[in-house]
Amino acid sequence: MYTLTNLYDLVSERARVPKTGQTTSYATGDDGDHEKGVAWPSPRFTDNSDGTVTDNLTGLIWLKNANCYGGKTWANALLAANGLANGSCGLTDSSSAGDWRLPNVQEMLSLIDYGQNSPALPSGHPFSNVVSNEYWSSTTLWSNTDQARAVGVSGDGVVLHPKSQGYYLWPVRGGQ
Repeated sequence: MYTLTNLYDLVSERARVPKTGQTTSYATGDDGDHEKGVAWPSPRFTDNSDGTVTDNLTGLIWLKNANCYGGKTWANALLAANGLANGSCGLTDSSSAGDWRLPNVQEMLSLIDYGQNSPALPSGHPFSNVVSNEYWSSTTLWSNTDQARAVGVSGDGVVLHPKSQGYYLWPVRGGQ
């Protein structure tokens, strides 16, 4: 049961929605015209010099090497992300298997800068080996559990794919 204090806490904990990065306006009232959302911090990313990159907007820690594994089915992408540890993929961060995971679709989308393309990442990002293709998220399609959501890093947004197909994975850790 909610008390007045609990409800106040829920209301005050609103999700902050970041700007998309689109600054060009194509029509009055579009995203580029308004540029609404939370401003990105400067710098947006911090290279931790241990194979990881911290997103200063979301607090998420990403694997610096965005193509350590190549294409994998969704199930194998989950296994690879969960098994990532210090000594793999250029990591020298003392992480252990189980610290890393496949990001959900919202976390993947948080990387996208709609003012850029191929890859649609913020200018000056410190990531290496980014492939302008689709990266798996951990988010399954509720109406067809044989499919999962992926994010097109070329700027294509969210796409659906059968979990049996091979796409890239970009492990993350941290978050809520």
